[in-house]
Amino acid sequence: MTTIDPVWAGVAELSQAFGARTLSPVDAVDALLARIRRHDPALHAFIAIYADEARLAAEGADRAIRAGQRVGPLHGVPIALKDLVDLEGRVTTGGSKVWAGRVSTVTATLAERAIAAGMIVIGKTHTVEFAMGSWGTNTHMGTPRNPWDAKVHRTPGGSSSGSGVAVSAGLAPIAIGTDTGGSVRLPAGWCGIVGLKVTAGRISTFGVLPLSSTLDTPGPLARSVEDAALLYRVLNGPDPDD
Repeated sequence: MTTIDPVWAGVAELSQAFGARTLSPVDAVDALLARIRRHDPALHAFIAIYADEARLAAEGADRAIRAGQRVGPLHGVPIALKDLVDLEGRVTTGGSKVWAGRVSTVTATLAERAIAAGMIVIGKTHTVEFAMGSWGTNTHMGTPRNPWDAKVHRTPGGSSSGSGVAVSAGLAPIAIGTDTGGSVRLPAGWCGIVGLKVTAGRISTFGVLPLSSTLDTPGPLARSVEDAALLYRVLNGPDPDD
């Protein structure tokens, strides 16, 4: 029996519900995909949605949890990735039509770590072109809409604009952004959520399209400090590929 709303439940709540088997990863993914279909045409948070793959991964996570093979507290939790993060075989545009056909040949270390922890990638979120901007606007790919105003198209902050909107609007419980000069912190502040800008080098940037290779820092956008900390623990650590 579902005891929490999977759309608005945080990472910690989902983890507890999955462990207690009062909610399944399939329930959570289905609810989020339904909400994305209903609201993202207006909000424009996602550039790509991996519906079929996410549901298959959710079914696999559900089987593993039921079999007592849970790999950690984030097993089965959905996550959205900023469209700077490479997934092998998937397009990473960096928010630019110039790279509209750029198919990734590697998977970013941070994505590998999230997937190894059992997380389910539901899609990629819009970004300012080449992550170079703080308002969250993108003339060519479209500007995500700040979910706090349904009447006026207000900007959500950037450059991790889609990630901020997705988490704030209940389209994903948590998302990855990148921050060079405020690109996690600004959408977090403008969208009323939590953003963690970590020390450079704490989370690998391998497989993440760079703006500044010495300043870029990937980090979580979440609806609570607890949720951000849970993801940070999974992503944190040295990477010889950096």
